[in-house]
Parts: sequence; C-alpha cells; structure tokens
Amino acid sequence: MTTQRFGAGIWHFATYLDRYATDGYGTPRSVIDAIDLAGQVRDLSVVDINYPFFGGDFSNAQVKEALDRNKLGVIGITPEIYTREFVKGSFTNPDAGVRRRTHEVVTEACDQVRYFGADYVKLWPGQDGWDYPFQVDYGTLWKHSLDGVGQLASENPDLKFVIEYKPREPRVRMSFGSVARTLLGIEKIGLPNVGILLDFGHAIMGGESAADSAQLAIDYGRLFGMDVNDNYRSWDDDLVAGSLHPIELFEFFYVLRKNKWEGVWQLDQFPFREDSVETANHAIDFLKAADKGLEALDIDALREAQSRHDAIGALKIAQKALFGAM
Repeated sequence: MTTQRFGAGIWHFATYLDRYATDGYGTPRSVIDAIDLAGQVRDLSVVDINYPFFGGDFSNAQVKEALDRNKLGVIGITPEIYTREFVKGSFTNPDAGVRRRTHEVVTEACDQVRYFGADYVKLWPGQDGWDYPFQVDYGTLWKHSLDGVGQLASENPDLKFVIEYKPREPRVRMSFGSVARTLLGIEKIGLPNVGILLDFGHAIMGGESAADSAQLAIDYGRLFGMDVNDNYRSWDDDLVAGSLHPIELFEFFYVLRKNKWEGVWQLDQFPFREDSVETANHAIDFLKAADKGLEALDIDALREAQSRHDAIGALKIAQKALFGAM
C-alpha cells in the first residue's frame, strides 16, 4: 500500500475577513507568503492554488520557485469564478458575456494546470443558483450549468475537471447542491474527464452521510478528489477535520480505503483566529491517526457485523480502531 499523501488548499494559509472584522483577522498575505507557510507544515506534499494568484502580480515562474523551495507540488487549480464579477452567476449568469468570461477564466486555469502538472481544474461555481422562489427558470439554469462545464471538458480532454458541490452559500440554493444532483449532471454531460470533488463538510452540511456519498460517487467512477474539514452541520464552518465528527470522518476514510481509492487527503479549513501552520499540523496528525486506525480495523469482524446490521457491534469495532490509534 502506498503511503498516504496529504494536501491543503492554499487559502488555509491566507488571512480572512468577514462582515464584522472588515479589516481582516491578520495582515494581508500573498500567495507566495501562503506557500512559505504551507512549507512549514509537517507531512504536507501538495496544495490547491487559486487562480488568479492573490496578493500581487506574480508570474508562474515566481509561484513555481516558491513551491520548489518548500518542496510542494500542486494538486489542483481553482479558478475564481465566484467573486463580485460573477455576482449573478458564472456558468448560469443571465448575461451571455459573463458566461463567456467564465469560460475564459477557466480556460486560463487549464493552462495553469498544465504548467504546474496538477491533477485537475477544480470548479466551485459558488454564485450559480438562486435565492428566491420564481427568481430563475430552473431548466435554463441547469442547462447553462451543464453546457458550461461540458464545453470546457470537451475542449480540454487531456485534463480532469472536478465539481465541488455544496448545498448553499453564497447562494441560498446552489446549482450543484448535492452528490446526487451533481452526479446526474455529470452523467448528462457524458464525458469521462468530469468528476466530483467531495468535500466532507459540504456533504454533512447538506444532510448526507459523507461515506455514503463517497460510495455513490465511486460506484459511478466519478470521485476524482476530496476535501476534509468539519462543521456543526448547519453551516460550512470549515473547522479542523475530526474536531466534531471523528467517527463519521473515519467511516468516510474507510469507504475510500475499502474501494482502493488512493487520492490525496486534502484539508479545506479556514483558521480565522488560529495559527494556520499549527492548525494544519494538528489536522494532519488526526488524519495520520485515522490512517493508522484503518490498518488496525478488524475488517472481517466489521463485515460480519454489517451483514447483520449490528449497529453497536460495528461501532465498537470502528471506535476501538480509531481511538486506539490516537
């Protein structure tokens, strides 16, 4: 078995603001600053990078130099198709000119994926959706979503595109809002290079079992990536992975391992008030304990308990393996 690899969104090492602390929770950082912080994290091997690069006008070569000196690779490029320019949507914007602009930005991100040798283009169309009844024509909205992604995937058959679904925020209802809806859309697109990036927090926030969602995506051959974090289920809090729902996260990892899914375990956390390096180290320590717990898991006993739908028997086996590894 290969050694488990760990990654993080580069935004984990940025600074943040919200509608209360409008001056931010720290001094502004550039993507170069963030990469240098990411390089201080134990066992971190790859990062997901926003495009355009934040905090300054940096060339690919400058970003690559920072990555190299920190011994980091790039797993994905996330085009920023959710900012003010796309306030009424990116793929689903009612203005055809903005939809063309979305295509241009993602196409530029495709070139970044090739330059950095990344695994995929990550699509998070956060402004695609609606807020009120009667606001949109649902059929038109869905068609624009699928046409936009499908065109990019067909034009770039050498690249993988992953859709990160989420129930809500910033839209009250997001176009790609659940694992089932996203899979339906991907199957309708019908191209082999479009898949899902399953964010654990988005799944549980939407009332899903993340383990079940992962199995469904795997069964359709569409699980291309994953992010981990935690939340209180009512909102996308992006807290430290394993801090609230460790046993559900362990089950999620179990489903991945059971299906021989060997991708990167990636952090998508927002440490507003915490030290970003310390927070990442703490999260990865938990992920490593979970990885160790999977090795200790009594698979035969678990399968036997599951064959009887024995909830308490199965929980005892899982809890013993996870908590015994910590």
